[in-house]
Amino acid sequence: MTEGIRRLLTLVTVFLVMFLAVFFIRNGPEGFRRWFTDNDERQTYRPEQFTLSDEAALEVEDVELLTRLNNEYARLTDAVVPSVVSIDTRGIQARRRIDNYGRQLYRTVPTQGQGSGVIVSREGHVVTNYHVVKDQQEIEITLYDGRVISAAMIGEDPILDIAVLKIEDEGPFQPLKFGDSDEVRRGQITFAFGNPFGLGETVTQGIISAVERSLSDTQRDLIQTDAAINPGNSGGPLVNLQGEIIGINSSIYRPDERVNSGFQGVGFSIPSNDVKQALLAILDRGRPIHGFLGVQMYPSPLAKAAVGYQGPGALVGAVLAESPAELAGIQANDVIVRFNGKPIEDRADLFTLVQRSRVGQEVPVEIWRAGENQSLKVKIAEREFVARPGSGALTTEQEKVLGAVGVAVRDLSQEEVMAGYQGVVVTEISPGGLAAGVLLVGDLIELVNQSNFRDSSDFYRNLANSVATQATSLQLIRKGQRGRLTLPPLPQQPKEDKIPENMAEPDPEAGPER
Repeated sequence: MTEGIRRLLTLVTVFLVMFLAVFFIRNGPEGFRRWFTDNDERQTYRPEQFTLSDEAALEVEDVELLTRLNNEYARLTDAVVPSVVSIDTRGIQARRRIDNYGRQLYRTVPTQGQGSGVIVSREGHVVTNYHVVKDQQEIEITLYDGRVISAAMIGEDPILDIAVLKIEDEGPFQPLKFGDSDEVRRGQITFAFGNPFGLGETVTQGIISAVERSLSDTQRDLIQTDAAINPGNSGGPLVNLQGEIIGINSSIYRPDERVNSGFQGVGFSIPSNDVKQALLAILDRGRPIHGFLGVQMYPSPLAKAAVGYQGPGALVGAVLAESPAELAGIQANDVIVRFNGKPIEDRADLFTLVQRSRVGQEVPVEIWRAGENQSLKVKIAEREFVARPGSGALTTEQEKVLGAVGVAVRDLSQEEVMAGYQGVVVTEISPGGLAAGVLLVGDLIELVNQSNFRDSSDFYRNLANSVATQATSLQLIRKGQRGRLTLPPLPQQPKEDKIPENMAEPDPEAGPER
């Protein structure tokens, strides 16, 4: 045996002796016994003693009212859920852009969406939000029993944000009854049904927080609730204790979705009476019917002071030729203070009442003119129907005008619509176009010549028709500040328009400021 091996064995022996000595000092003889016992014996566990309670904290008789309420909530949910559907959409959208030479170019972008709906007829008609199915070519309905069936678009009301679909399968289906939204009161218990985040049928419970809330000029008199409404709930029903539809869930309030994009305790629903009226018109005539007065209003309250009027009311900026307003004797600079017996706070109040008026109805109107109040009668006409988006292409002349303007826009995302915005967002500006120096990328354009438009296609048509003949007023939001700019008419040379001092220049990469 060599000297090296002997030294190694000596070191190993010393290590083992020291290890055993330390082990004995720490564990004693019992430690050696456990060391040599079999593995199963070492893993033997001594059970803990325990006693579970077999009695509830309260008897059912002690909480009889809550027990009944709990059971009734469950019965209500079981009765409503079979009428609630999930909606999945797919489509291809044409996006317009501008190249370096100011030419209009197009590219197609696949789109998809998700939302909710409610069956309102035994034949399978479904009501949902217009923004859920807007510009989508394929619509699929997932029923309560799990069946996935295609659906066809019957009609839509973009102003109200309502669309009517038809399930392409034989019924009968289980519809929900419309309740009377005029009877809704603050504090009443309510339930919101839908398909949040694509999770499937979901019910949330809350109360009616407020009525007659407004998010924009077109979304008026909404029902506010604290029942949780999240992305994907759009188009689902808001129901009362009898399971009647009192509203269609439409949007939620988010102060800043970049911080928190979820529910903040403030949701909005379109009143059922408005929805039912639009539904019946679409089923009967294939399109919604809205009252038409034929006036353009000044949006700024300062304009009323300029004509010497103080107080609530809607100031008329212009009257359309041969419109009901002109035939009734309404003139520019009149202030409409009452319409059909109801006081008018601002132009949004007036638009809401006009849209809800029955076509052919004679309505009393009280106006203020040059210091005196006058009473007139106006016969409501039907608002001209605008074709469905994408159903009509732009003319060659309109394309030329848009090329000279040099602006490209996009429609709002579903999240932006749900946050209460309306209009289009500027995405590109041609350096040599009329819009250069006036508009900026990221501007959210709300109105053209103080008139609403439905989507980007409708915006392009309105803009082209206006710029070709006149200076065009654009109401927009820039960096959270609302202002108004003017595009010059096509024959004139592009000139800089004054930007309001309170409108800071936005980040060119930013979208609409929330």
